[in-house]
Amino acid sequence: MGAAHHAVRRPSPRRDTRRAAGRDTARPAPSVRADLRHPPATGHTGPGVRHGGSPRSSVPRAPASGFRPGIPTRSPPRDPAPRTAPPPRPSLEPALNTVTAEIVSVALLLGVLAFAVIRPRKLPEAAAAVPAAGLLIALGAVSPGEAWQQIRELLPVVAFLAAVLVLAELCAADGLFEAAGDLVARLCGGRPGRLLGGVFVVAALTTAVLSLDATVVLLTPVVFATTARVGARARPHVYASAHLANSASLLLPVSNLTNLLALSASGLSFTRFAVLMVLPWLAAIAVEYGVFRRWFAGDLAAGGHPPRPAARRPLPRFTTAVLCLTLVGFAATSLVGVEPVWAALGGAVILAVRALARRPGSGAATEHAGDSDTPRAEASQGAAGKPPGGSGKPRVTLPGLVLSASPLFCLFVLALGVVVKAVVDNGLGDGIGAILPEGSSLGALLAVAGVAAALANVINNLPAVLALLPVVAPWGAGPVLAALIGVNLGPNLTYVGSLATLLWRRILHEHGTEPALGHFTRLGLITVPATLVAATAGLWAALRVVGA
Repeated sequence: MGAAHHAVRRPSPRRDTRRAAGRDTARPAPSVRADLRHPPATGHTGPGVRHGGSPRSSVPRAPASGFRPGIPTRSPPRDPAPRTAPPPRPSLEPALNTVTAEIVSVALLLGVLAFAVIRPRKLPEAAAAVPAAGLLIALGAVSPGEAWQQIRELLPVVAFLAAVLVLAELCAADGLFEAAGDLVARLCGGRPGRLLGGVFVVAALTTAVLSLDATVVLLTPVVFATTARVGARARPHVYASAHLANSASLLLPVSNLTNLLALSASGLSFTRFAVLMVLPWLAAIAVEYGVFRRWFAGDLAAGGHPPRPAARRPLPRFTTAVLCLTLVGFAATSLVGVEPVWAALGGAVILAVRALARRPGSGAATEHAGDSDTPRAEASQGAAGKPPGGSGKPRVTLPGLVLSASPLFCLFVLALGVVVKAVVDNGLGDGIGAILPEGSSLGALLAVAGVAAALANVINNLPAVLALLPVVAPWGAGPVLAALIGVNLGPNLTYVGSLATLLWRRILHEHGTEPALGHFTRLGLITVPATLVAATAGLWAALRVVGA
């Protein structure tokens, strides 16, 4: 052994202190931090060496147990620090278990829908939906993060809806619907059968281009006025506006809020959606027309008379041109990957600027938009009202345009989405997935459409589509569109199937007409199954020819 191993080492005070305490042989291995702070001297790798570069630094420390000076040994492996799981992050434990959460969620959903139907004291639907959503979040039936994600997904759809509602109101305020009614009255020549065909064409186009709300709220009063002008019975024609508001809403994403939701879930472009749905749209309208001709044969045979002389209402060319360009914009934006809300917003802004720039009494208006007791009819009274000066058209105002976008109804849709999210996540989604067949065969598509129609008549079509889309979206565009057919056609069976049908019923009350529940239901028992089969078969054929 070298002399360095026999040299007498002068203990430091710190070393003496540790020996006095009896802890010398039990000293723990140096920590990683100590190794980094005192790197080992060059040429020596032994443990427990004092570093500093002096000759004394190479002298080994007092031997530990199992270590003999001068005998080369491998440094004993340092035991790794025991790995312990990180402490769990604090989380909010749900106050309800899954079964209880589902029961509470369903009860609140039914309560919100009942409130929307009854609307006590003319309160907006959001007055019930927003507190219900907040309560479900507080109880843990849906987490705040999930609720916010649901709202974020619905925001573009709701913005698009608001823009289309403003666009429809400005078209009505400029006399587009009155001009269409005048044209139909002159072409029918006092024949109720022809008038029914004209109402079908106008209602189908209005629904497809400007949404079912426009057909129910803005076109139905024009239908009443047109039938009175030719002396025809109003019932077949106003029933047509109600049925086609639902049946004719299959063609374009803008036709119905449910379509916008389905478009987002399907991954289809605007034009692809329209191509796949044109055949189901035509099939549903054709079946409706055939049934109406038979069901209302007595009313149509009552006859009428040529339209009474009245000032001719020309078609507003500028508004019609902007509307057509907006439709082209919907297709163009989908091709370049831009949200179609920008096309709708552009058309609405052009018409709004033109209407606001008009002199009082010469333009259209939504001045009295807030006086209606219906959630969407806020705008219709503005178009029908008269300005203070007594001229033919009321005046457009900025507050009226804001009201025509139905902001409280849009808030209702967002809150309802959160409520339905809680219902789906706590059990309904699993139940729907268990009974629905996968695939795009004709039988599978018919099953999806049938379940969707039944669900729409139980909980309304908007909650129904929100509940169905998370289940069927992974299966492809075919099942998504089949579910859309069900939730759009099914509401023709009952009043509560869609909000549009409820609005139509209130408008009939305002015109002194009471729709018979039994009559409406019996008609629906014929049209709904027939249109479901025809439209779904058309979708199946389109998927085979065009592909998803």
